[in-house]
Amino acid sequence: MLFNSFAFLLVFLPASLMLHWVVEQFRPQWRLPLLLLLSFLFYSYWDWRFTPLLAVSILVNWFVAQAFLRTRQGVLITLALVGNLIVLGVFKYFNFFTGWADLIPGIAIPKWDIGLPLGISFFTFHHVMYLVDLKAGRAPRYGLVRYALYIAFFPQVLAGPLVRWSEIMHQFEERPYKRPDAAERFGRGLMLLTFGLVKKVFISDPLAEYVNPIFEQASRGSVSVAEAWQGTLGFTFQIYFDFSGYTDMALGMALMLGIVLPPNFDRPYNATSLQDFWRRWHMTLSRFLRDYLYIPLGGSRNGMAVQLCALLATMALGGLWHGAGLTFVAWGMAHGLGLATGAIWRRAGLRMPAAAGWVLTMLFVMFAWVLFRAPNFDAALRIYEGLFGLAPLGTAFKWRAIAIAAAVACLGPTAWAVAKLMPPRRSIAVGFAVVLLAVLFQIGDAANYEFIYFQF
Repeated sequence: MLFNSFAFLLVFLPASLMLHWVVEQFRPQWRLPLLLLLSFLFYSYWDWRFTPLLAVSILVNWFVAQAFLRTRQGVLITLALVGNLIVLGVFKYFNFFTGWADLIPGIAIPKWDIGLPLGISFFTFHHVMYLVDLKAGRAPRYGLVRYALYIAFFPQVLAGPLVRWSEIMHQFEERPYKRPDAAERFGRGLMLLTFGLVKKVFISDPLAEYVNPIFEQASRGSVSVAEAWQGTLGFTFQIYFDFSGYTDMALGMALMLGIVLPPNFDRPYNATSLQDFWRRWHMTLSRFLRDYLYIPLGGSRNGMAVQLCALLATMALGGLWHGAGLTFVAWGMAHGLGLATGAIWRRAGLRMPAAAGWVLTMLFVMFAWVLFRAPNFDAALRIYEGLFGLAPLGTAFKWRAIAIAAAVACLGPTAWAVAKLMPPRRSIAVGFAVVLLAVLFQIGDAANYEFIYFQF
């Protein structure tokens, strides 16, 4: 059930909000079980075969947590973490690793043609965050319903944001519609939902029409200079508006249900260094990689050599997390090398003008996106040949949608900032209602693309 579909927007979401309001008003003790039921119904709509996997994952990890709290045997947490990563590896990386094993003479492992459970990377990382913090003494005991809702909450189960238990668990205890600002919060949530839909339907999806044919052509043969730049620039802004649009919708729906989720983007294409970019892009994943991978690997407090190795390993694994392919690993390693270069630059005490930093960062991020988007290295090489002028010049450069997207991404405020600052006025509400209606008409008239991050 896509967030940008009639089934979700006209049926599931209104029914969920209505049921939630009724239960919160008259049977508040049923609120969390209802949200959990709705979350499982939402997840089951995609592919009911994977619903037992989500349920078993929650039950096993919760029982392990209870056993650890009784026995204080750290090996239980270690085994649970290994088990979670094995499950993720089997479903997401089995064919990737068997492909490498097949290169060894005498070994032939059959491929496992099974679908990838949606959201498995995200709910696995939620388990990891809670279990690691539990072992460290930072996380308390939670009941099964609360823990299950933390893992499966439908606005964020498929593609984040990655929410720490400490950011959401205490909100489950609240009576959101008893707050004096309940109506205002609901309205701001609806604004965020509308902003996210506009990003997806009016910016990201039209950019896909600019991007997809070019990368498909690159997988078959050469592309021109104009096509290479169109595809690269188009994808640079497509992925931003696609993923930030999804995040805005997730934050908006959660806010309408009385839950505040952390923002995930802060104008990343305004960054003046690669380090700054990762503080603004997919902020909850960056925070996860820093706290649960980079720092345990040594971080920046054990010498420059350890720091550089930790950066490379963290970003390579972060790239692999995005997809079971060497192009994703190469994308992650490219960012690792870029971050390592920045660390050396800062250690040397060197400075760079902000304008030059922005240009270099933007070019680096754009060129790296080619590895992220290309289906294989051959296609990426053909795009790079076009970007560096090693291909026919070409003339068909479609720039209007790209220019609009670039202006909004680089000059406009975030949807979160606008929603927070917008005064609660009737005229503004009417304006958003008109925009939402326009989005619904566009959804009915155009092809609707799945969110890019659903594949991760």
